[in-house]
Amino acid sequence: MKKFFKLSVFLLIFAMLLPTAAHAQGVRAVKSPQALRIDGELTNLRGYNVGGYNYYRLRDLAQALRGKVDFDLKGDNKEIVVDCTKTYTPIPGDQTGGAVERGVSQQMRLTVIGEHPAELVENAFNVRGYNYFRLRSVGAILGFDVSYDKARNEAVITTKGPAPAPKPTPIEPQGRVILGNERLFTEYNNLIDNKRVGLITNQTGVDANGVPVAEKIKAYPNAKLVALYSPEHGLDGKQTAGAYVASYFDKKMNLPVYSLYGPTRKPSRDMLKGVDVLVYDMQDIGSRTYTYISTLQNAMVAAKENNIPIVVLDRPNPLGGEIVEGFLRETRFKSFVGIDKMPMAHGMTAGELGQFFNREIGADLTVVPMKNWTRSMVWQDTGLPFAQTSPNIPNLESAFLYMATGSGEETGIGQGEYFRWVGGRNINSNEYASRLNGANLPGVTFTPAPKGKRGGVRLKVTDWHTFNPARTGIYTLAVANQMRPINVPACKKPYSMFYLVQGSEEIARLFRAGASPETIVKAYEKDVNAFKAQREPYLLYK
Repeated sequence: MKKFFKLSVFLLIFAMLLPTAAHAQGVRAVKSPQALRIDGELTNLRGYNVGGYNYYRLRDLAQALRGKVDFDLKGDNKEIVVDCTKTYTPIPGDQTGGAVERGVSQQMRLTVIGEHPAELVENAFNVRGYNYFRLRSVGAILGFDVSYDKARNEAVITTKGPAPAPKPTPIEPQGRVILGNERLFTEYNNLIDNKRVGLITNQTGVDANGVPVAEKIKAYPNAKLVALYSPEHGLDGKQTAGAYVASYFDKKMNLPVYSLYGPTRKPSRDMLKGVDVLVYDMQDIGSRTYTYISTLQNAMVAAKENNIPIVVLDRPNPLGGEIVEGFLRETRFKSFVGIDKMPMAHGMTAGELGQFFNREIGADLTVVPMKNWTRSMVWQDTGLPFAQTSPNIPNLESAFLYMATGSGEETGIGQGEYFRWVGGRNINSNEYASRLNGANLPGVTFTPAPKGKRGGVRLKVTDWHTFNPARTGIYTLAVANQMRPINVPACKKPYSMFYLVQGSEEIARLFRAGASPETIVKAYEKDVNAFKAQREPYLLYK
């Protein structure tokens, strides 16, 4: 049995004791009225009862299972490491706890070293600074039986018997990022096994070979795909920006496709009937104003309201995870292009955004993380093909230039050529290019390119790693404004798209004052640094 538990022990890391961030929604934890019996021997271990289920602390289980499980624990509030080459040593404070407590929920990165290394992300309930996990979930994953002896009022763990055959290790391509949707059917298949699945996706929801995750779930024998949900631009990504998307029945998939960009932008109770788990898989491009992340936030709210778990299959941020730029969205400017208080460039993946959103939602959220992705990677480093995300983002270059040229709503300065061009009336193209090139913005050059009565410039990215799209967007507007005043709408209800996109009245004041782009950047730097600290607990990658 010792060998079996060493093979399986990496999964026990779910209940590690470390403190978690206190942003999540509180839960009521009552000390379990049930004793715990392991292989016929009664223990004095008591967990907590949360929502009718028993939850236990990892280090308590490790002590109770000593001799059958050998591992040591270390880590911080972001990453926990289980060393299967060492034996757990009890420390003061083991097997303690009160009668009734308030707890919070938090996801953590979990890493195992030893004969069978692994990496997981899992929910825990944090009570008095210690993390507790549902015993039946741990048992199901470890392969030991958990039952209830009603006569004795005991929870029973049975570890004896032949060890189940280990899951086959998937052969993973070398030298590229492994997407969350490529791990769903191997390490994370328990999230959809024996469940009816609702999938939020579009044409970007594909694996590295271009196979739609919808088709893969539909063909998967252990789950049933029962509904699809489409965002702005529709399931095929062909509807124009802002256009109404209708719900319909897809004959090819033999499934209903519910629009989340029609009469409702949040899945309704009727849309979620018969769904056991909601799965999200779409490609974001790194901007607060891109509505696919707003669809995620709304779906998480609906999942919480309807007591349905939600799973995010993580994908890279094309711009990487280090660029954080722009004014934070003010509360009054909340909209579908500003669903949360974030700067224009948030520097997070979809999974990290889900965790950030969940600080205020408290949904039953699980992120299936990528492998091999780091914050310094731009899309070109991932080894993955890039799928068109919307009609105006047909390729990777457009995704990078989106914030550089597309944030001038109602100013008279607009984009063209799928975000490769920016300009407007009464702009001298040569002077505009000269001023922008003179700013020495990293990774980009500007070429004079008039279009009829509009003067403007064409952008060329020369270094994908140093190019900062959101800061470049500040410069393209501020420099044009210094050449001739741009239009700045009045700040009154209903707020114009200018304020919904920019997210701030401060930038309007600075434009009216003719402020330099350097002054505008300096005006938001303090808030950006505060946001970086705020998002830190929700990051999954280094």
